[in-house]
Amino acid sequence: MNLNINNMQIQLKKVVIFSIVISTVFSCVPTRQFNDIQEKNRKLLTEKDLLKSENQRFSVENKELTSEFKSLEGKIKEIEKQHRDKTEECDMLMKDFNRVNRQYIDLQKAQEELIKGNDKETRRLLKQLQVTQESLQEKEDELRELEVSLSSKKQNLEELLFELDQRNARLIELEKILQKKDSVVLALKDKVSSALMGFENDGLTVTLKNGKVYVSLEEKLLFGTGSTIVSTSGVNALKKLGQVLERNTDINIMIEGHTDDVPYKTNSGPINDNWDLSVKRATAVVRILLANSSINPKRLIASGRGEFMPVDPLKTTEARRKNRRTEIILTPKLDELFRILENN
Repeated sequence: MNLNINNMQIQLKKVVIFSIVISTVFSCVPTRQFNDIQEKNRKLLTEKDLLKSENQRFSVENKELTSEFKSLEGKIKEIEKQHRDKTEECDMLMKDFNRVNRQYIDLQKAQEELIKGNDKETRRLLKQLQVTQESLQEKEDELRELEVSLSSKKQNLEELLFELDQRNARLIELEKILQKKDSVVLALKDKVSSALMGFENDGLTVTLKNGKVYVSLEEKLLFGTGSTIVSTSGVNALKKLGQVLERNTDINIMIEGHTDDVPYKTNSGPINDNWDLSVKRATAVVRILLANSSINPKRLIASGRGEFMPVDPLKTTEARRKNRRTEIILTPKLDELFRILENN
């Protein structure tokens, strides 16, 4: 920019000087010479305009070249940096190459030494290889045997699983039967309790225990002291119980007689001892049930326990009163359950 201004100032000075010269000459020279001088002046002005235009063009080109020069300087610096990086990388690669080359040379020497003097080691390795192959063969044979054994065990497992499925099916069937039995027992207890409701305050209890219904009748409800004859109230209770039992044909009936631990005084009568008394009382209850219902006699079992299964082990009057009892044990028939167990 400063260069352009200086050039313009120089050109202006030239024009002024030229004008002064022209004026001086004009006043001193003839017309022809003046015309020649004017013509030269016009040419000079034209050349000045051309020079001015070229100067502007050169200024623009100078700016462009300066910008391009700066850009090229930046690129040169970047190229120089890349060159340095590549040189460093090349140096590192060369170091790695030299290291690997040395290792290669060392390995090559070791290989040559091994080839030259290592026949013994080679034979040892070959022998070890042979032993390893034999061992692998043995392992392979063992593996085949294991595969055969595994196949056999798999077959056994499948058979066991099949059997287990069958047992599970039977178990489910058994559970259904037991559930059905429990529901039957519970319903039977409710029926018996309902039928004998009026006798509960006279020494009669109905309980559910171990999947069975226990109808317990104290001595005062059925018998007199030392007697085997059933009282009128006892007969009435047994009649009502018999009506329930004859309608529930899938129930087995066991009558158990129990006494206290006081020895029975025989006096050479028909009863020998407490055991004999308990059996005869159970038999008397069986006869009452058969005489007043249509119960199949095959469902009835009469047994005597004597004093050997007390409900209260104390030696008190109250304990002995509780132990003198007759128990009617009602058990659902488990024929279907026994059939499944037999098939199992």
